[in-house]
Amino acid sequence: MKALSNKEINIKLTEIDNWKIIDGSLFKEFEFVNFVKAIEFINKIADVAEGQEHHPVLTNSYNYLKIELKTHDVNGISDKDFKLAKTIDKLKL
Repeated sequence: MKALSNKEINIKLTEIDNWKIIDGSLFKEFEFVNFVKAIEFINKIADVAEGQEHHPVLTNSYNYLKIELKTHDVNGISDKDFKLAKTIDKLKL
């Protein structure tokens, strides 16, 4: 596994909805109707993240959830991050 180049990242960003790069991480923010719905979504993410053995930074504030993905083993963004981002987007549908 390797860190993706900026060119590769920009191409892959077109394959996922509303994710962006902030401070070297793949980032997305979600808004829910209330705190309970946000926590339910966090628990869904925890299950798939554990299955993929790739754990995001999750920051929750009431009905908002911020997700940051970065592959620490390569000190950058890798295919693992995009795979998990796609899975997270499918969970939200």
